[in-house]
Amino acid sequence: MNAIISASELASELTGENPPVLLDIRWQLTVTKAAGEPPFDGRAAYEAGHIPGAVYVDLDRELASAPGSRGRHPLPDLAEFGAAMRRSGVSSSAPVVVYDGGQGWAAARAWWLLHWTGHPDVRVLDGGLPAWQGELETSVPTPAEGDFEPKPAATGLLDAEGAAALARSGVLLDARAGERYRGEVEPIDPVGGHIPGAVSAPTNDNVGADGRFLPAGELAARFKALGASEGTEVGVYCGSGVSAAHEVLALAVAGIPAGLYVGSWSEWSSDPSRPVAVGPDPQ
Repeated sequence: MNAIISASELASELTGENPPVLLDIRWQLTVTKAAGEPPFDGRAAYEAGHIPGAVYVDLDRELASAPGSRGRHPLPDLAEFGAAMRRSGVSSSAPVVVYDGGQGWAAARAWWLLHWTGHPDVRVLDGGLPAWQGELETSVPTPAEGDFEPKPAATGLLDAEGAAALARSGVLLDARAGERYRGEVEPIDPVGGHIPGAVSAPTNDNVGADGRFLPAGELAARFKALGASEGTEVGVYCGSGVSAAHEVLALAVAGIPAGLYVGSWSEWSSDPSRPVAVGPDPQ
């Protein structure tokens, strides 16, 4: 099953016999705003216009638990996550398509969580809402209650110790911007740098100028050059397990399974006893 879907394919499926459940996951990383500028409001953006039938899902409240020592976007309580998905109409027997405002990070977080907890058919709209050529609606649907019950997989999730070990035994990719990996700047977390042994692999290099994923062959070649290919144990982290989910998705498009360190750098750097590497060299 392909992990992504084009806008034209989605339009066709929405008129078919088994249309997908649509989830709108618009979100932006919270950064310091100019004086008087309000923070991004995903729900307001959704209510201003969304793909017909889509249900809004809040990444900060429904796809993560409260920030703390486990990072800025720790795993959500799975019972609460399951309840949120059922309220949104998600059932195990129906396909799901998730999208966001175009960056793809938030949609990938929803894709990863649903995939990891056992949903058999979930895809990300390639290019997000900007790729959609159809009409938008402002009415808020009330979907029928779904029946999805999350059942976490035994693999695919990394903790801090597992990420550190994978950096030595396999390939651990750092999906943040290169300057954050090198420790030149750190706008959010207390310490700059990277997990020793991790390889810099910025998420933005997985997409073209239009925000859509590069072809599978190009992605496979990119990851192979970074040491990640089929048969290699691969993991990914970022700042808080959001953009890294997008890189796990890119790896899936390339045919390479990978684990996600959800706590990521926001968890790793919160413990001063953990080692930190700086500069372009992984070590």
